[in-house]
Amino acid sequence: MGQLVDGVWYDAWYDTASAGGRFQRSVTAYRNWITPDGSPGPSGEGGFAAESGRYHLYVSYACPWAHRTLIYRALKGLVPHVDISVVHPDMLSDGWTFAADFPGTTGDRLFGLRFLRELYLKVDPSASGRVTVPVLWDTARDTIVSNESAEIIRMFNTAFDGITGNRDDYCPPDLLEQIDAMNERIYDRVNNGVYKAGFATSQAAYDEAVHPLFETLDWLEAHLARNRYLCGDRVTEADWRLFTTMARFDPVYHTHFKCNRAWLREYPNLWGWTRALYQWPGVAATVHFDHIVRHYHYSHATINPSRIIPINPLIDWTEPHGRG
Repeated sequence: MGQLVDGVWYDAWYDTASAGGRFQRSVTAYRNWITPDGSPGPSGEGGFAAESGRYHLYVSYACPWAHRTLIYRALKGLVPHVDISVVHPDMLSDGWTFAADFPGTTGDRLFGLRFLRELYLKVDPSASGRVTVPVLWDTARDTIVSNESAEIIRMFNTAFDGITGNRDDYCPPDLLEQIDAMNERIYDRVNNGVYKAGFATSQAAYDEAVHPLFETLDWLEAHLARNRYLCGDRVTEADWRLFTTMARFDPVYHTHFKCNRAWLREYPNLWGWTRALYQWPGVAATVHFDHIVRHYHYSHATINPSRIIPINPLIDWTEPHGRG
């Protein structure tokens, strides 16, 4: 994984020993917002106006956080307006790299850099912290707008509507309170819960993560028996934030992260809901299972030191979902 310390790269895995074997996710550093007119958003500074071709998105097809932004880029008609660079799925001693010898990788389309950390160092030569995706880059100001996926998708939801004409709203004001509550519960116990279980280095840390995970999956199964989507009969941000974790559950998290009390496919409502979102126009093209399976099993030597890539079950994501 590695991290920057005062501009110097160190190949260092997460420090779980100091937290009793618990995985603790680092806080993102760049929290500016693109707005229609460049006015300041809820955090950071202003000056980032929505313009076609101005912004560039750095992503990993393997990463569920980056995947959120790719889904919104597709749903909101932003593909012609926001170009992307795709990192290699192997995240080894140099962290994310722009090697282009794996199908779907692009190299760095803006600067021809070798490593993602070099992009962070362009902004701050003495930067410290984890080097993560997604990264939303501003080519006009030559800086990072944001590396917080939850905020990037909210920008994409509305900021470019005047350019694209796409006014689909996945975070409508009348559902915002419900969406935020759903996101909070799901993030802690599911989105991040699988990582807390998978990266745990003590039995106690694993137990305190994996049981709430499956309690929440059980709750979601019952909830989706009564509701078409997480917040009723409209697909919202809450659905897309959960979807990227569910898409990875059976291929990766069940076995690799020891989240193996049950397969996603054993939850009829949750599995049908996941397939319904996968089959949503434009979404399937954002899902790259080859990157997902390769990244997790090959990159996490502390979990899979032999780096053997499993064959995995054959799953038909296109079978009828039965969700109406």
